[in-house]
Amino acid sequence: MPEMNLQVLLRRRPQGAPVPGDFEITETPVPQPAEGEVLVRARFLSLDPYMRGRMSDAKSYAQPVQLGAVMEGQTVGEVVASRAPPASRPAIRCWAASAGSASPA
Repeated sequence: MPEMNLQVLLRRRPQGAPVPGDFEITETPVPQPAEGEVLVRARFLSLDPYMRGRMSDAKSYAQPVQLGAVMEGQTVGEVVASRAPPASRPAIRCWAASAGSASPA
């Protein structure tokens, strides 16, 4: 059985406080990195107030998350596979931009 990637998708734009129905939790197979890429397993996810603004399509300093897309957030992760230069070999800790790009620990 392939390793799975847990994702939180934005299903609808919250009206007031977000509720569970605004999101969908799904699993997809973990992709293998292409040439020049690394695969990062998220270890810690930062849940920041700015994420609320990303759920809205109102004008903001940050791009809104599209409906049906993975909720994005800053993570601290571990490189678990690499097809990039040796400086990014597995087991090096790094910052990753999106929580939707690697399986949680």
